[in-house]
Amino acid sequence: MKERIETLISTSAIEKRMDELAEVINKDYAGEELYLVCVLKGGVFFMVELAKRITVPVTLNFMDVSSYGNGTESSGHIKILMDLDESIEGKNVLIVEDIVDSGRTLSHLVELLKSRKPKSLKLCTLLDKPERRVTEVEVHYTGFTIPDAFVVGYGLDYAQRYRNLNYIGVISFEEE
Repeated sequence: MKERIETLISTSAIEKRMDELAEVINKDYAGEELYLVCVLKGGVFFMVELAKRITVPVTLNFMDVSSYGNGTESSGHIKILMDLDESIEGKNVLIVEDIVDSGRTLSHLVELLKSRKPKSLKLCTLLDKPERRVTEVEVHYTGFTIPDAFVVGYGLDYAQRYRNLNYIGVISFEEE
């Protein structure tokens, strides 16, 4: 099978949208500090570029979570592979994610982090696929709402490849 990638969202569109998101985030957190929690691995590219545009004081941290189930669908039950290395109690926490799909995993992650008593807890995602939502999760900042397609680039992967593309593309497979 040959893989083909068609551009869905260009690099310039992503950069423009990140500027807009950062502007809103800067206004929402004016005079406050912001604690960004990146969900690994896909969220790294987005979080780093977004953080460069945020002008309020920012701290970064990372979590690696896995949802386990039948192997092809997220069960939403999360297994923490790497946890935060400090308390978020009393902090303004912004979860930064590459894509919100079914909502199962993020819904559980939000509940877990709420139990740790942050001052505030919001979610920012580069991509949102509301058509696939199974569990409601409130997304406060959305880069782009996209159709139900398999996308790669800007942190999103297919078999660990294509994360480094500087645009979002739809991957398809063709017989060779």
